[in-house]
Amino acid sequence: MSIPGPGGQGLQLTPFRGLRYVAERVGSLAAVTSPPYDVVVRPEGLRQLETADPYNIVRLILPQADSPEARHRQAAETLRRWQADGVLAPDPEPALYVYEQRDGPALQRGLIGALRLSPREEGIVLPHEEVMPHVVEDRADLMRATAAHLEPLLLAYRGNGNGNGTSGDGAAGPGAGGAGTGGAARVIESAIQREPLLSTTTEDGVDHHLWRVTDPADLVAVSADLRHHQALIADGHHRWATYLRLREERREPGPWDFGLVLLVDTARYPLRVRAIHRLLRQLPPDDALTAARRAFRVRTVDGPLPRALETLAEAAETARAEPSAPNAFLLAGDGRFHLLDRPDPELLARTVPEGRPEAWRTLDATVLHHALLDDLWNVPDTPEHIGYIHDPAAAVEQAERLGGTAVLMHSVGEDIVHELARQGIAMPHKSTSFGPKPATGLVLRSLTLG
Repeated sequence: MSIPGPGGQGLQLTPFRGLRYVAERVGSLAAVTSPPYDVVVRPEGLRQLETADPYNIVRLILPQADSPEARHRQAAETLRRWQADGVLAPDPEPALYVYEQRDGPALQRGLIGALRLSPREEGIVLPHEEVMPHVVEDRADLMRATAAHLEPLLLAYRGNGNGNGTSGDGAAGPGAGGAGTGGAARVIESAIQREPLLSTTTEDGVDHHLWRVTDPADLVAVSADLRHHQALIADGHHRWATYLRLREERREPGPWDFGLVLLVDTARYPLRVRAIHRLLRQLPPDDALTAARRAFRVRTVDGPLPRALETLAEAAETARAEPSAPNAFLLAGDGRFHLLDRPDPELLARTVPEGRPEAWRTLDATVLHHALLDDLWNVPDTPEHIGYIHDPAAAVEQAERLGGTAVLMHSVGEDIVHELARQGIAMPHKSTSFGPKPATGLVLRSLTLG
């Protein structure tokens, strides 16, 4: 995605003094990392991370205490103590960071830096999902207390084969580079020829490497390239909304005008798009199925979970070819799997809001929230009632343990995400999960360091 017309400011990624773990002070770099805060499966995943190493980053991004105020205060105190004790230390000079993730044959590379913040109407950073106010408030309180950006957002932009900042989708595929490339692509390909600043392999088998970019010519090349581009928020809508809120609170220019991000050129390194599932904590499966039968076709399908998810994928693809009934969901929680499809067109006409593009009105997340949660099930969208879980197995396990219902979703196409984002239309919150996501804990940004 490129900024049209001459002179567009586009993306402005600036170097910063990264705050990083001192390897000699921790058990291992892998043991102190974490998935992003909203991917950690509570409480099992949280306990596992807390016990992995006393300095695991989860103690900063998900502090545990009796009240929100106490949690945020605890995170701030922990961050100050770790810095004072030399567990975390700032790099000597501002830099951009080349970040690489390898998962078997899958490869992703991008640039971590401080991105100048811009509202949606400027068309530089495009959100594609709505946000939940209580989550933004919690993240804002945490950022105020710590005066730090603890984990980078994942932003996607479309570069091009020669890296000259012009628009075009004829880029080389993942791993391409070397001669003939320029700008950000050239800087990344050059950096990875050097010894990494750090390397680690996390428990999931993913290899992570980080390089520092400080050469003035390289920084100028990246800046000149990125100023022609716009980016899609792939992961981190709530943190981006938090960045904007905290910037508005400050009158004077300063470090709060920038936010920590990982920028990935998806023309070279395509992202994966997966679904985020719902855990309806207080809705028993029998009640959910009884109500759903009033307006959906409901069938019990064979397990185990991978097989049931394949059935969901097949049903979703079939449903999308039928304009009158384009949705399918998989319900679990009673030890079985139930496929919901073919929603009643009259229900959709009555419950799904008008005045939006058809691509938005037929989204699974739109139909789920308006037709099922609001109308048939009468489930409030509050943390007490709905959990958002990335791992389908975890959603099913928690539903069975709580006596609730898991609603498993099929992923939405990336082309639809981009189409709606370009139109300025926000999808329902937690509609997509882009990845691979950056590991949290490899590089932090303190707003007191500049």
